[in-house]
Amino acid sequence: MSKVKVLVSGASIAGPALAHWLHRYGAEVTVVEIAPELRPGGQAVDARGVAKEAIRRMGLDATIRAACTNTKGAYEVDADGTVLETMPVEDSDGDGYVSEIEILRGDLTRILYEDTRDDVEYVFGDRIAELTQDDDGVDVVFASGRRARYDLVVGADGLHSSLRSMVFGPREQFVRHLGLVLAFYTVPNEFGIDGWLLDYREGGRWAGLRPVPDPSRAIAMLSFPAPEEEFDHRDVEAQKRLLREHMAGFGWETSRILEHLDDTPDFYLDQVAQVVMPQWHTGRVGLIGDAAWSASPMSGGGTGLALVGAYFLAGELAAARWDPTVGFANYEERMRDYVEANQEIGRMHVAMITADPSAGPAEEPDMEAMMPLIERAVNGPQLLDYATP
Repeated sequence: MSKVKVLVSGASIAGPALAHWLHRYGAEVTVVEIAPELRPGGQAVDARGVAKEAIRRMGLDATIRAACTNTKGAYEVDADGTVLETMPVEDSDGDGYVSEIEILRGDLTRILYEDTRDDVEYVFGDRIAELTQDDDGVDVVFASGRRARYDLVVGADGLHSSLRSMVFGPREQFVRHLGLVLAFYTVPNEFGIDGWLLDYREGGRWAGLRPVPDPSRAIAMLSFPAPEEEFDHRDVEAQKRLLREHMAGFGWETSRILEHLDDTPDFYLDQVAQVVMPQWHTGRVGLIGDAAWSASPMSGGGTGLALVGAYFLAGELAAARWDPTVGFANYEERMRDYVEANQEIGRMHVAMITADPSAGPAEEPDMEAMMPLIERAVNGPQLLDYATP
C-alpha cells in the first residue's frame, strides 16, 4: 500500500508539529509556506499543562527548555515603575501567568522545523492557489504553477487563513474581533529588564516589556481598545501611525518604547480576534491551530492548542486508517472543549483590560469559581496512546 500523501499549509507552529506526527504514523508530508523562509523572532509563547506532555512525547522537551527565555516571572507596575504585584514563574507549578516553558515563537518554529526537515518536504515562497476535492483526493494548484494531488490537505495558516476562506467561506463568517489591538516588537534593552516581565495597565491600554535570551534586547508589548478595523497587513507605516496615535500620552516607559518603532526589525500589529467555527473540516480538507480556532493572544493558550491539536489530528487520522470522515470528526470531538475553554479565558482577559475606568474599580474575579475553567484550559484532554507503525 502506498503512503498517504498529506499537504499542510503553514510552517509556523501547528504545521511542523502536525508534520512531525503525520510522518511518525507513516504519511508522506509536504508543508507549503508563503514566506520565503522561516520567520525569526516574534512574541514569547507558552506551553502549559497538557501541552508540556505533548512536547515530551515528541522527544523535544530538553531541546525546547534549552531555548526558553528563562523569564523569572512578572511584575505589575504603576506609572512610576513601583511594583504593585509579583507573579513568579513558580506559581501554579510553572503553569501560571508566566509559564516555565516560555520560548520565542521563532525559536520554537525553528526547533520544530529542524526536527522534521529531513523527513518532510518543505516548500517556501509558495501557496495554494486553487483546490478541488473529490471522494478520493484533493487536486491542488500552487501559485508557482505546480500541480499535485494529495489524499488530505490541512490548513495551519493562521488567523488570516487563505485556505479557510477558499474552502469554508469568507473571513467575516468566522473571525470575531474582541475590541483590542495588540502590537509587539524588539527594542534595545535600555530599560534594565533583568529576567522579569513588566506590565503597566491603565484605562483600557496596556504596555509591557519582557526579557529575551539576548540580554541586550527586550520585547515591547502595547495594546489599546479599538472598534473593528481592517488593517492592511502590507502597510506597516500606517500601522505604526495608528499605534502612535492610540498610545500617545500613555504613562510609564511608553514614550521611550515608541521611539524604537522605526528601527525595530520585527514590528507586528493586529486586532485581537478569535475564530469560531461549527466544524473544522469538510471532506478531505481540515484546519488546525489559529486557522481553526484562534483563542487570541490574550488566552495564553494558542501554542498549547496547536501542539495538542497536532497530536490528536495525526493520531485520529492514523487510527481511522486515514479515513477523513472518521479521523477529522474524532479529532474535533477531542479538541472542542479544550478550545472553547481557552477562548473563554481570552474573552475574559480582554474584558478585564478594556474595562471602562469611569465605572469604578473592576470587580475581582472569583478564582474559586474560575478554577474548573482554568483546569479545562490548561490541562485539557488526556492524551491518548496511538499505535505507531
